[in-house]
Amino acid sequence: MSNKNDSTDAQSEREIVITRVFRAPRELVFKAWTDPKHVVQWWGPKGFTTRVTELDLRPGGKWRYVMIGPDGTEYPAKGVFREIVPLERIVTSDEFDEGFEKVMNAELPRGMVTTAVFEDLGSNTKLTLRIMHESTEDRRKHEKMGVIEGWNSSFDCLDEFLAKA
Repeated sequence: MSNKNDSTDAQSEREIVITRVFRAPRELVFKAWTDPKHVVQWWGPKGFTTRVTELDLRPGGKWRYVMIGPDGTEYPAKGVFREIVPLERIVTSDEFDEGFEKVMNAELPRGMVTTAVFEDLGSNTKLTLRIMHESTEDRRKHEKMGVIEGWNSSFDCLDEFLAKA
């Protein structure tokens, strides 16, 4: 008889978890994540810029960002905030917006839910990003697109932004 919790195992097979510790207080990291004037300073992999076209930070509120690659290619994404616990947690749907399929020659994953958890570590902040997919296949599609490398590069940019803030 197995002691494993099958539903937990199935969930973990659908999830990508990325963790980073930033040398900045939680209030600043949370603000960098939620204030459009800060988001545009770091969001997206190194070499990209980002345009925030909507950010209504409340449950049911929508967000829409357009990452712009070094070659000018636009990568639109959108979502709806599901839960916001100030300074602690943000849960949002996370979708590729209309037009993204034209720039990525891949079958895009759908129905993702992203949770960002902000934790105090003394004067530092631990950020845990959890991306839940509808299926293991969708998680694999997302990984093939470079989501882990992309987020790690974005977190490098966030680290640089926080050092100057």
